[in-house]
Amino acid sequence: MAKILQANYMAKCIGCYSCMLACARTVRHSFSLQQSAIQIHTAGGLQSRFLADICRGCSEPACAKACHCGALLPRNGGGVRFIPEKCLGCQECVEACVVKTIRFDHTSNKPLICIQCGSCTRFCPHQVITMEVREDGR
Repeated sequence: MAKILQANYMAKCIGCYSCMLACARTVRHSFSLQQSAIQIHTAGGLQSRFLADICRGCSEPACAKACHCGALLPRNGGGVRFIPEKCLGCQECVEACVVKTIRFDHTSNKPLICIQCGSCTRFCPHQVITMEVREDGR
């Protein structure tokens, strides 16, 4: 059974960005936080908590429906598979994402999109982000 990312424990987040670095390193082969498909940021203010912008693993992903070149394919259990070789850089997926977590990298002319690989979860020191089977079975 496929799993999807969950950020149910953000109160434990210390803002170390280990999850972002893991994503950038393992998926994009980069040491830049800008290359991460997951983004950690504060809600604002000096003592605010951290928030995670992550793919919600839609069971019927709008980004895949908007992709006319076949670079994004729905993944069993939710989310998408990304085939970079097929991507034309049209940015339709960025516009279609209902939670606005897909960003576009103008250097590579490809989207920065979460593929639900779980790299971020393995490097989170406080298990803030986890991979879980979706409760409703979608």
